[in-house]
Amino acid sequence: MKSRGGLSYVSAEEMARIDSLAIEDYHVDVLSLMENAGVASAIVARLMLGGSVRGKPVACLVGKGNNGGDGLVAARHLRNWGAEVTVFLSGRAEELRDITASQLRAVGRSVQVEEGAGDFAGFELLVDAMLGYNSKGNPREPISSMIRRANESRRRTLAIDIPSGLDPTTGEPYEPCLVAEATITLALPKTGFLNQLSKRFVGDLFVADISIPEEVYKRMSVKAPDFGAEQIVRVVQLTERMRKAPVRTKPARHP
Repeated sequence: MKSRGGLSYVSAEEMARIDSLAIEDYHVDVLSLMENAGVASAIVARLMLGGSVRGKPVACLVGKGNNGGDGLVAARHLRNWGAEVTVFLSGRAEELRDITASQLRAVGRSVQVEEGAGDFAGFELLVDAMLGYNSKGNPREPISSMIRRANESRRRTLAIDIPSGLDPTTGEPYEPCLVAEATITLALPKTGFLNQLSKRFVGDLFVADISIPEEVYKRMSVKAPDFGAEQIVRVVQLTERMRKAPVRTKPARHP
């Protein structure tokens, strides 16, 4: 764990411990955590698109695990808000973990679903939900191709929790690594975000409250953002285009 500006940054191992305490000791349902993560991600996606997603094409790039489930929740909410959503799975639907497969079923027939890398040039925003904080090493196919095509498309991109291909603990980019305009990290920022190498991949950084109990933070001796004031806290300065949007965020303090 590291601290900056009164805020704790945690390693992947520490974040796994926090998740485990919340689920096992405080009985916070995984689906609740996923729903909160996905809603917060959809809110930042809407912010990036100027405060409204209605009629705008959005692609959600979805992995097999829980990070993919977060992305599918975001896809459902964005579709409900009027976006034209396409989901690109990093494999076959039957390969998804059970909880992620349930989120795909919840999206239903309201979105188009494709498998593998596609043509991302026609979308206004890409949502990266391929790899979470437990991933290590160079991304493998088909995710590596999806990352490369996303970067080559030069579309605006929002990463959920971490940009796919970035080591959350060290901040070292693997090959390939997704370049995000913004990242919404979940519960706490990761220590890798303090590495200068990571900044071109992370972009503007937000932290989302996903309902980790305060007692868990205390047991881990970490300082969380003031989620009592805002659900989504801004850690890194917004771009001028995003600053004009009507959604309120609260900047964290930095020295």
